[in-house]
Amino acid sequence: MSLTRRDFTRRSAATGAGIALAGTVGALATAPGALAAEGDYEDAQAEGHEGHDAHHPGVGYGPLVDDPKGLLALPAGFSYRVITYTGKTTLESGESTPSNHDGTATFDGPRGATLLVNNHEIGGARTKAKYPVPLAEGLVYDPAAAGGCTVVEVRRDGQVAEWVGIAGTATNCAGGRTPWDTWLTCEETEDKAGANGMTKDHGYVFEVDPADRRANREPKPVKAFGRYAHEAVVIDPKRGHAYLTEDASGPNGLLYRWTPPKGFQHGRGKLRTLADDAGVLQATKCFDSGGRFVDDLSRATQIGTVYGVDWIDVSDRDAKTVSVRKQFADGEVTRARKLEGMWWADGGTYIVSSFARAESPVQHDGQVWFYDPKRRTLTLKVLLGVNADPADASGAGAFDGPDNITVSPYGGLVIAEDGNGIQHLFGATDSGRTYPIARNELNIGTEQEPEYSEFTGVTFSPDGRTLYANIQTPGIMLAISGPWKRQRSN
Repeated sequence: MSLTRRDFTRRSAATGAGIALAGTVGALATAPGALAAEGDYEDAQAEGHEGHDAHHPGVGYGPLVDDPKGLLALPAGFSYRVITYTGKTTLESGESTPSNHDGTATFDGPRGATLLVNNHEIGGARTKAKYPVPLAEGLVYDPAAAGGCTVVEVRRDGQVAEWVGIAGTATNCAGGRTPWDTWLTCEETEDKAGANGMTKDHGYVFEVDPADRRANREPKPVKAFGRYAHEAVVIDPKRGHAYLTEDASGPNGLLYRWTPPKGFQHGRGKLRTLADDAGVLQATKCFDSGGRFVDDLSRATQIGTVYGVDWIDVSDRDAKTVSVRKQFADGEVTRARKLEGMWWADGGTYIVSSFARAESPVQHDGQVWFYDPKRRTLTLKVLLGVNADPADASGAGAFDGPDNITVSPYGGLVIAEDGNGIQHLFGATDSGRTYPIARNELNIGTEQEPEYSEFTGVTFSPDGRTLYANIQTPGIMLAISGPWKRQRSN
């Protein structure tokens, strides 16, 4: 049922929004329950000139300290440990840890251990991958594909073990954790059988159980979720809906919702039982408080912007002849470029749009939205202006290109940067203050033209004491510890 204009106007007035933060090139806000900001995007840019590495009293952990090992700069008092490293650490079977670390989640393991499921975003023909996910017997979907997931066990005594969770999948990107303690790994590709040497169609979601290796045998795609360039997925633990992002352009991608069939109950192994056409897959159609259709989420240039959301049925979710996002004409759905990470918290889901350029109506260097399923509204919580100096490697440049995201047990958000130039993990308090947590110092380019890989897979341990994150290239999983503290809102 569609929202009426009167319903949306009434509901949007009651929806929380973000507080604008002045920065060097843009505005950032994140605020479950905070008040709406006054002024627009340009006003927010003009309000101040604080560098993003500036230390605000009571906010963050101070400036980042260069790492003598040239890997990870952290605030004083913090330390890191390398958990896996492509080409240096090995699986239980003896093969190298696969490359291209991406989405990750943590789970309680046996005897106090922490289990992590780690995506490996390796696309294209397997024959071209230097460190593919090994084709472990019984765990292979398509032997021609190089991607998949590994499961990493970090034991209480510090020992680490790693094994294959699923193999033979392609371009495994952000994914998402389920309320029943499994992992949903997402293929960010639309390759069909015959493309790039593939022997099966790709572009699906697969479930991986970190605690039960037998449950992962004979991988089966969750075709009910559709076939497209999947990025991330979250499950509404109350209503059972799945929300999914699509990272695609030409045209820009979509935000989807899957509604389970009547009587379906989620749980371990239940997604395998779904028919390929089970439930209803839909895409977003947004409108503003005046009832006007919004064609692209980049149109929002004010922190606290609230859009009403309708859901439009997908006609051919398996994209047999036409990509799902191309099945809609102009005016039927709302699009966004680089729809990336998601995280369920505060009764809804945080959703990242990493950047927008010429393919979008308005340019920006990052948005984070919050979808409230009860009110059926999207609220803009984070807005980053276009980074004016992406080559600045001093640590004082602006944050740009948010990607993977998590909600911190110490308040606010922690965001992995996949922008231009230098790359950070950074935090944002409920009132919109940003602060650096880590900086990637591993130069994979040259001295004349430095290059720093993106951060991925940001997630806290179940007890909240350790922040795990990945450097995607060459593929490094890191555990960060230190004097974590509750972040003040102002």
